[in-house]
Amino acid sequence: MAINFNKPKPYLETLYPTWGQQFLMDEVLFEVDTEHQHLIIFNNEQWGTVMALDGVIQTTEKDEFIYHEMMTHVPMLAHGSAKKVLIIGGGDGGILREVLKHHGVESVTQVEIDQQVIDMCQQYLPKHSAGAFDHPKTSIVIADGMDFVKECTDKFDVIISDSTDPIGPGEVLFTSQFYQGIQSCLNDGGVFVAQNGVSFMQTDEVTTTFKRLSPLFKESSFYSAAVPTYVGGIMTFAWATDDLSLKQQTVEVIRSRYEAAGIPTRFYTPELHVGAFALPKYVQQAIQS
Repeated sequence: MAINFNKPKPYLETLYPTWGQQFLMDEVLFEVDTEHQHLIIFNNEQWGTVMALDGVIQTTEKDEFIYHEMMTHVPMLAHGSAKKVLIIGGGDGGILREVLKHHGVESVTQVEIDQQVIDMCQQYLPKHSAGAFDHPKTSIVIADGMDFVKECTDKFDVIISDSTDPIGPGEVLFTSQFYQGIQSCLNDGGVFVAQNGVSFMQTDEVTTTFKRLSPLFKESSFYSAAVPTYVGGIMTFAWATDDLSLKQQTVEVIRSRYEAAGIPTRFYTPELHVGAFALPKYVQQAIQS
């Protein structure tokens, strides 16, 4: 009987201590301990190219569009006239790609702590950024997001925090100090959004984020989307602004902006945009606790 020495090896995600998901690694494309974290990029038959940091799946070629479209177009179209955008994290380039679809944007500053993440994603996940890192409107800053917002004197209309979970380098991006820095960087009428984990599995993150954001902004809340590779239910996105009208935009207003912008999307729709702010009862209770 022949032995298959090239049998795919398993990759077990370690985000949760007692439960997780497993991928078969058909081929490991790149693996390294960077200055900040352990990075691995591999191929999987079902999900295409997959990237993980410190044992946690960050993005897959197959379903990245869901996450990146909802993280980007909800705040951008709710605002309606964003000129300057700040992205914290997002080294794979997916958020940057989607922001640049909005032709009214004049400049995008992206702050990423780890240059190797950008380099490896450009090489192995090129469709994520689709050339966005080289766009003339793009400015890349290699720095800690916390340090950047503390020292930044510039102002932005939309700020998107596309960070890892609150472990390792991403932990600081969920603190009150970071949110204070975000507040100081937002223009009047601006909006901040951030990935906030899978709410059923990480309910404490919802509660903690709300308690830290609510003293700083007139409105702090969440919206959601189901992203297949972020298992355990819906993913929540933190939402913070002093403009109460942004979350109240009607489907008709959002549709008008969406159609006028001519943005090609595969998941996002104006109807999903409005419906994403309808939260399950357990999330509402977490906010109220």
